[in-house]
Amino acid sequence: MARVEQVNQKRRGRRAAGEDTRAALVAAAREVFVEKGYDGATVRAIAAKAGVDAAMVNHWFGGKEGLFAQSVLQLPFDPAEVLKRLLDGPLEQAGERIIRTFVTVWDATGGGTFAALIRSVTSQPEVAGALKQFLVNAIFRNVLAQIGVEQRELRATLCATQMVGLGIVRYVVRFEPLASADVETVVKAIAPNLQRYLTGELG
Repeated sequence: MARVEQVNQKRRGRRAAGEDTRAALVAAAREVFVEKGYDGATVRAIAAKAGVDAAMVNHWFGGKEGLFAQSVLQLPFDPAEVLKRLLDGPLEQAGERIIRTFVTVWDATGGGTFAALIRSVTSQPEVAGALKQFLVNAIFRNVLAQIGVEQRELRATLCATQMVGLGIVRYVVRFEPLASADVETVVKAIAPNLQRYLTGELG
């Protein structure tokens, strides 16, 4: 009887194999990368937080890079759905919809995944590439293609600088009062400039 209880205790103490282990690593990685950034996060620390052996990181993700890509770069939404939402309404209000959408999504996690992303950009070129791929290529180029304006490459890049800058100030360095301003205050203050990047004269 004692032997059976001992075996059951061991089973209860171990996390189930397979997808449960993978999900635990992803959740732990998000927290560690947000707190430490890419360089400061270690495979050992992430595995310890997940309650699994560090070898599982290589098994499931091929190493820290792969885990970062799966945990931090994984979008909390479908880019196609976001694009549809951004284009659903009057053209002159597109800037407002973009700011409102992104700030609402980032606020839901306290800017966590975005903050981790930004902290890692300077040391990881592939992270910068992923950020550009998402903001410039997947979002703003497609928005501008639907709007039908000229200078799309420049406009898309300018839009990206606005969103990255906003994200850094609100979630990374947390400059007040912008860091704690409500969503609509942020929208009213920043949307006009983003709208000019989308449809206005660039000079």
